Amino acid sequence: MPNPAAAWGRESTIDEGPTGFVNRRLRQLLYLCCLLLLTCYSHSQTEVAAQKENLSLLSDAAQSIAAGNLNRAESDLQTLLRKAPKDVRGINLLGIVRAQQHREPQAEQLFKQAIEIQPDFAGAHASLGLLYVQMARPDDAIPQLKEALRLDPGRADASRALAEIWRTQARAAVQKGDPEKALSLLIEARKADPNNADVLFDFGMVALRMSLLPDAVQAFRETLNLRKDDGDALYGLGRAQIGLDKYEDARESFSRYIQLHPEEASGHFALGMTLQALQRSDEARKEYETSIQLRPEQSASYFQLGLMDLDAGDLKPASEHCGRVLQQDPRHTGALVCVGRISFQEKEYAKAAEWLQSAIAIDSSLREAHYYLGLTYARIGRTADSEKELQIASQLEKEDLQKHRTVFKILDPAQTDNPENH
Repeated sequence: MPNPAAAWGRESTIDEGPTGFVNRRLRQLLYLCCLLLLTCYSHSQTEVAAQKENLSLLSDAAQSIAAGNLNRAESDLQTLLRKAPKDVRGINLLGIVRAQQHREPQAEQLFKQAIEIQPDFAGAHASLGLLYVQMARPDDAIPQLKEALRLDPGRADASRALAEIWRTQARAAVQKGDPEKALSLLIEARKADPNNADVLFDFGMVALRMSLLPDAVQAFRETLNLRKDDGDALYGLGRAQIGLDKYEDARESFSRYIQLHPEEASGHFALGMTLQALQRSDEARKEYETSIQLRPEQSASYFQLGLMDLDAGDLKPASEHCGRVLQQDPRHTGALVCVGRISFQEKEYAKAAEWLQSAIAIDSSLREAHYYLGLTYARIGRTADSEKELQIASQLEKEDLQKHRTVFKILDPAQTDNPENH
């Protein structure tokens, strides 16, 4: 017996006509599209879940590294890299783990692998540069750190490391007697890390050494903006201000220095120098005496007291103070000139000539020594020699060679009592 349902079905198929056929095909296509969308959605959901899991592993690994738990960090990263072997962030973090484990060759290989996969990944360049710093390979570190900053100018780790490399190289250049190279390196360091107080201070010291006084003042002021109570920067600022004849500014700088370091003999001495230049002799004398009390063996304050006594016409204490300096340092040119002037005023011209000639033999650029030797020669009838010495003194005064060099030398605590530097 015929099946009515089957017959109905065949009949409906045969009799549906063109419109019915099209509608049926559209329904079939819609159904297929729905299946495809569901499949894609399922895949998308899977990928999103995988990405979330990867991010979670990266985050956990980074936190573990920061906490010093390298074993847990490595476990998370190995799990991540088994699923995503080309994840550059995971490779980079694993390299950081290796670096902290002091497994430098493996760390280097991992960082290079990350860079090969993604050349514009700033983090891997920075990590490789920092690794080379750790390995004491600054020349290899510099290009990697520069590239990291080119790709990501805000990377503070790269800028600090780069500045520190150049700062270290600058100090080495200073020790080798090449301040020009040191200054060039510190300029680059300032560009890399403008708010690095150590770099700014070193720049100020090199500029001071090269008599670039306005640059030194600016650098020391910038240092003090970052480190308000930096005593070394205050002392350097005062030295630069004296070099620029800004004695009142220097007085303020050295007064602040003494407030911070009241037991530092060099600070009292420097303040005495500025007060003496400001013609505040009594205050200057007190500072020199305080300096001597704090460090009796130092000669600079004795010398300045001797000059003050000499200028005041007190020859006996002047002789005692300058003689004390010569006992400690027979080649102290300032003290030799001092006793030469005392002998001249006491009309002991032969002694005066001897003292002054000794000073010139050590340093022929001493204008004052040539001047008084010229006067001494005039007193003993050596007219030609007198004219020669006075002419040299006049030329030296025009060139103004002595002034700034003497000030810097006297105010440098490292040089004050070194016979080779007087």
